[in-house]
Amino acid sequence: MRNPILRGFNPDPSICRVGEDFYIATSTFEWYPGVQISHSKDLVNWLTLPQPLNRPSQLDMRGNPDSCGIWAPALSYADGKFWLIYTDVKRLDGNFKDAHNYLVTAENIEGPWSDPVYLNSSGFDPSLFHDANGRKYLVNVVWNHLATMGNANTRGASFFGGILLQEYSVEEERLVGEITNIFAGSDLGLTEAPHLMQRNGYYYLITAEGGTGYEHAVTYARSKELRGPYELHPQKHLVHVHDNDASPLQRTGHGQYVELEDGSVYHTFLTTRPLPGMRRSQMGRETGIAKCAWGADDWLYLEEGGMVPSVEQPAPDLPEHPWPAPRERFEFADMSVLPPQLQWLRSPEPARLFDLSGGALRLFGRESIGSWFEQALVAARQTEWQCTAETEVQFAPDSYQQMAGLTAYYNRTQFHYLALTMDPATGERALTVPSCLDWPEGRLTYPLGEMVAMPQDGVVRMKLEINRADLQFFYALEDGDWQAIGLVLDASRLSDEGVRGEHSNFTGCFVGMCAQDMTGRAQAADFAYFEVNNREE
Repeated sequence: MRNPILRGFNPDPSICRVGEDFYIATSTFEWYPGVQISHSKDLVNWLTLPQPLNRPSQLDMRGNPDSCGIWAPALSYADGKFWLIYTDVKRLDGNFKDAHNYLVTAENIEGPWSDPVYLNSSGFDPSLFHDANGRKYLVNVVWNHLATMGNANTRGASFFGGILLQEYSVEEERLVGEITNIFAGSDLGLTEAPHLMQRNGYYYLITAEGGTGYEHAVTYARSKELRGPYELHPQKHLVHVHDNDASPLQRTGHGQYVELEDGSVYHTFLTTRPLPGMRRSQMGRETGIAKCAWGADDWLYLEEGGMVPSVEQPAPDLPEHPWPAPRERFEFADMSVLPPQLQWLRSPEPARLFDLSGGALRLFGRESIGSWFEQALVAARQTEWQCTAETEVQFAPDSYQQMAGLTAYYNRTQFHYLALTMDPATGERALTVPSCLDWPEGRLTYPLGEMVAMPQDGVVRMKLEINRADLQFFYALEDGDWQAIGLVLDASRLSDEGVRGEHSNFTGCFVGMCAQDMTGRAQAADFAYFEVNNREE
């Protein structure tokens, strides 16, 4: 096995085994539909399944800030069905989070999934534990919004106020009984992402600590009693790469273990692959895995020793089960629904954003590319440092407030964009390259300078090439040759760490198609195909 096993933006892995099948649920944040689920039969080869949160009753993220939305889903299987716990976070900055936690269930992993059961809003990273005695319990981080007030009761406190536990009643579909803070964490702090597991008379509490930056870790604790007290692992952390710049895997934390039928144990973890020589992770936070072993002391350890997982891991003794190669070219004339590799932003009303009934992907120009509410942007993950994306667009703007084209997009303040629009000086179609690397204001720059005039009708082909930290746009008319347009742009800034620092952003770079119409007339752009190629070096 080669880490990361889920490449490109796939953070906060929760793993679940059902017989011969393995499933990993990962966070999708503001990208719709919500929660990425990947399926494997050998822990080596993975297939992306349809996302489960796909209708307004389950999820509506219009207005959610960047890096909010779906945080840390927890997937489990019990009583003949799948249980999926998720958070919809409505605020990122400041003292408050406004994190609402829900439960949906399904008999089949591909759905249909139920309407949500509301659980609580006391914090985030909820996870459901199925006790051997048949009872169920929710654990989640409690968020302490008073932490920075500085009075005698809160001075020195952390926003991360510990791990809460409360029983869940299946019959009543609500949390019931005593709420207990069962774990304050280790001295690394920022304790989050709890999962409870049960083995050999112990309750094992798995948490993530150190924040999701370069001090991130997987921390273990255990107790004979569900409500504690919990004792820390002899080395505190199962996985911790901090201060090991030689490792190609960084920011490792937030995971869960799975036991195979033969008793072997593997542990997932969040990780990143920053560009060599700089702390910038364009693919965002990804999913890794490591083989583990139970020690004589009934604690789990990395089989290879230490706390730094290797890129290469021994595969389990399972029959190889490859899936068809992921699609790289999407011909929209052949589609009636978008495949799960292509997602959009926030809205549970895709019919207002795009349509596939006319032989193309028709994007209806909506709000700006900086909108938190309703923008037409359909995109795929960048999964390697070498990435190319290509499309063909037919678009007839009648205002400079209308544009459509190809973008490399991290969030509303981190993107590069090759846009077909109207030149206000001539009233004719033209290409421009609005670029934004400006948090928090989101002001545009135009590294192209003057607009490049285009014919008044006909299609325009667009391409981008990302080579590590460099991004170059290209265009072509009909079947003409590709021509570079504009400067080589900084692709490394389209990363978790690219604008706000090491801890503040949570997604990853996407490449895709978009359309805007700030006049409100919803001018449409038709995209014939989209091709994305990610290549390892």
